[in-house]
Amino acid sequence: MRLAARLHVAAAVVLAAALTHAASNGRRPITETDLYRFVWIADPQIAPDGRQVAFVRVTVNDTKDGYDTAIWTVPADASARPRAFTGGRRDSAPRWSPDGSRLAFLRATERDGKPQPAQVHVIPVGGGEARGLTDLPKGAGTPAWSPDGQRLAFTSTTTPEDTRKQERERKEGRKPDERESDVRVITRAVYRFNNTGYLDPKRPPHIWVLDVPGTADKPGAPRQVTTGSFGEHSPAFSGDGRRIYFTSNRAKEPYYEPDDQDLYSVSVDGGAPERALSIDGPIGSYALDRQGRRIAFTGAVNASPPRSFDQDDLFVAEGAGAGPRNLTAPYDSDVAGGIAADQHAPRGGQPTAPVWSADGRSVYVRVAERGRANLRRVDVATGKVDAVTTGDQEVVGYTASADGARLVLSISTATEINDLHVLDAATGTMTRLTHVNQPLMDELDLPAPEEISYASFDGRRIHGWIQKPPGFDPAKKYPLILQVHGGPHAAYGHAFYHEIHWMAAKGYVVLYTNPRGSSSYGQEFGNLIQYAYPGDDHKDLMAGVDEVLARGYVDPEELGITGGSGGGVLTNWAITQTDRFAAAVSQRSIADWADFWYTADFSLFQPSWFKGAPWEDPQDFARRSAITHVAKVKTPLMLIEGDEDWRTPAAAGGEQMFRALKYLKKPVVMVRFPEESHDLSRTGTPWRRVERLQHIVNWFDVHLQGKELGIYDVP
Repeated sequence: MRLAARLHVAAAVVLAAALTHAASNGRRPITETDLYRFVWIADPQIAPDGRQVAFVRVTVNDTKDGYDTAIWTVPADASARPRAFTGGRRDSAPRWSPDGSRLAFLRATERDGKPQPAQVHVIPVGGGEARGLTDLPKGAGTPAWSPDGQRLAFTSTTTPEDTRKQERERKEGRKPDERESDVRVITRAVYRFNNTGYLDPKRPPHIWVLDVPGTADKPGAPRQVTTGSFGEHSPAFSGDGRRIYFTSNRAKEPYYEPDDQDLYSVSVDGGAPERALSIDGPIGSYALDRQGRRIAFTGAVNASPPRSFDQDDLFVAEGAGAGPRNLTAPYDSDVAGGIAADQHAPRGGQPTAPVWSADGRSVYVRVAERGRANLRRVDVATGKVDAVTTGDQEVVGYTASADGARLVLSISTATEINDLHVLDAATGTMTRLTHVNQPLMDELDLPAPEEISYASFDGRRIHGWIQKPPGFDPAKKYPLILQVHGGPHAAYGHAFYHEIHWMAAKGYVVLYTNPRGSSSYGQEFGNLIQYAYPGDDHKDLMAGVDEVLARGYVDPEELGITGGSGGGVLTNWAITQTDRFAAAVSQRSIADWADFWYTADFSLFQPSWFKGAPWEDPQDFARRSAITHVAKVKTPLMLIEGDEDWRTPAAAGGEQMFRALKYLKKPVVMVRFPEESHDLSRTGTPWRRVERLQHIVNWFDVHLQGKELGIYDVP
């Protein structure tokens, strides 16, 4: 038992130290509501001649219930400040025409107060109004230009029946009186998806093409190029403009087979698609070389037996139909990988496709290594990998000029959310273009985290970071929060994490590490937890706690733990394995693996996490499920759930832990967020993201710092 008086004194000491430090350096600790002032950069696109950069500027809207997205531009030589280029509130996906004279982009509007599907627009770069080129009932996806600048390709889920209905509505001036059934007939094992909702297999995304009009021409009608029951993604024109490439999985029920996605092409006039490239595994992003012949792409070869974690590699093929060569097979790093963070742009996306060098002898690609994500150059002939960017950072997105001489990079660090930089490929020099969050950052006291490495129970080295409060005094005792990442095949690292900074600003030492199973440390390290998750990864986390305790500035009686998704799995697991934590917050978690197998938005039919179905080995599912061991829990637990989370449905996680602990009369509370998905902490409604942060820290304040809030008492 802890004495409330002692806790109140400790909390007062921590708060006083932080305030004194803030006053002395003229800056203040970060707050949860600073999220409303963040500016995010998405989808940076450098012009073909390398002189201008277009990007999506993302901000919280005035009502704090959504995000505004606008297209801005900035000179690539940093000779002027960024400026707004389009006037819409939901503009995104800027794409330069080959001659650089126009930008195609997507714009979503509202009708009767309801958001409408995004449509393709084009705007002259030299000045003029944006023109809408599509008005499809289900909207349009990101556009891609033909080499001659006369056509655009995009995807849409619009069906012929949708078009006929739209035409009837326009002709009659009103919606038809016919009633549409909302009953779903589900025949596929995967039938809903996080942040999307229920899937409609009758509406796969297909490729459409439209002729781009001149300034005085009437827009041409878009026409559908592909049909059928399979979806197409990421369209790009061939070098001669006669065909359109795309990626697709042509299996009717793909969950019965190992993951596989190939590259196809189809004539711009339609017809049967042809397979262009294939590997025994999924092909990800791809890029044609400057002549439109060779193709570079990222992908992973399926292992036998299956693995739970497959690193991507970089492949090159001499053309459609040629056998791809794996350039990075000997290079044990996470090609195309990124870093887990809560401040990637919540809207707009990021380009991370391979980029061909100016001379065609190498390919640039992002690689994640030991909590960092930087650009690497891979020699096409030899597979030799050279560093292009280095440092404690994450290259979040990037594109290149038409000749590959200049690249624009969006870069995040542990103390900077994101900004644009231009890289001269010949000299390697970097020029910073933006400081979009500088006014806010000038106000804040944001200590950089301390990077650590320690030995786990079996001697394996584990990598992590310690975030200390502003004004940290090593002679004092602080409460500690262990933050656990999700995935589980993901990685913390050098990227901005608001939640961690705010916890530290509230007086907590925050430990966040990459236990076995994390990405960016090689194929073998990532698969150490296969068929044993959770397990030894929990031991890695506890060894990290001991490492920090040995430094003397953390109170061993004031330990908290939190994490989301896979981090929620390990939070639930930890409090069934040890009573060392005085408080826990489990977010969008899993408590019962069998229930998760049945209800998640993706299938576990392949033997990657489990060797079979729940009824085939019920002991294994039960042994690794926190709910099996729930009677051992002594730690006060908060559970955070999104009502529309289909990735880790509440019934397989938080609801089970809550009901069981209530039955056992243990301290527990569940906080539910209406309308929010699994991505609440990263892309959710802004004011709910803030309220989530408040609840997490409130719970720790009550149980680690002795605050009497009363909001979690049973009424």
